[in-house]
Amino acid sequence: MSRITVVEYDPAWPSLFQERASAIATLLSPYILEIHHIGSTAVPGLAAKPKIDIDAVITDEGALPELKLRLCGAGYAFHGDPHGSDLWTFTADTRPYGTRLYLCGRGNAAHAARILFRDQLHDAPELASRYEALKRQLAAQADGDWDIYIHGKRAFIDDVLAIAATKKAPPLPAEPLY
Repeated sequence: MSRITVVEYDPAWPSLFQERASAIATLLSPYILEIHHIGSTAVPGLAAKPKIDIDAVITDEGALPELKLRLCGAGYAFHGDPHGSDLWTFTADTRPYGTRLYLCGRGNAAHAARILFRDQLHDAPELASRYEALKRQLAAQADGDWDIYIHGKRAFIDDVLAIAATKKAPPLPAEPLY
């Protein structure tokens, strides 16, 4: 198994995302609604795996076969929907950091959770620091086993999403509604 690597934050990540997002938008036009920088490389100061993670929301899930052909023709590898969450995964061995692209339709729950998680880490540096420490610990413990690494983060991610959902919930009315 290959070692799981977590690298220090690189201030070039936002501009690399912009370059790749522009190329993806051009390649997949007119099927792109939104493109988002997600994952740890999207959080300033946070160490991450050396890949730029990108979510692209598409206008028509029926266009996936066409989009797959375009992306594979441009050097991306297709990995299907490995988690059964309607996030179709593509990777490219771009330099200096790889690219992991996820395509999804509008209203995708996994995409919404990823945005919420990213935003919560961005807004709460203490959570981002705890997440970084956990990722480093898991990368060392996992000894290349991606299941250990990924599943080891789950409880933390769920806790952060619960905090974020609480913060975004509307205030309760002052008077009972009946």
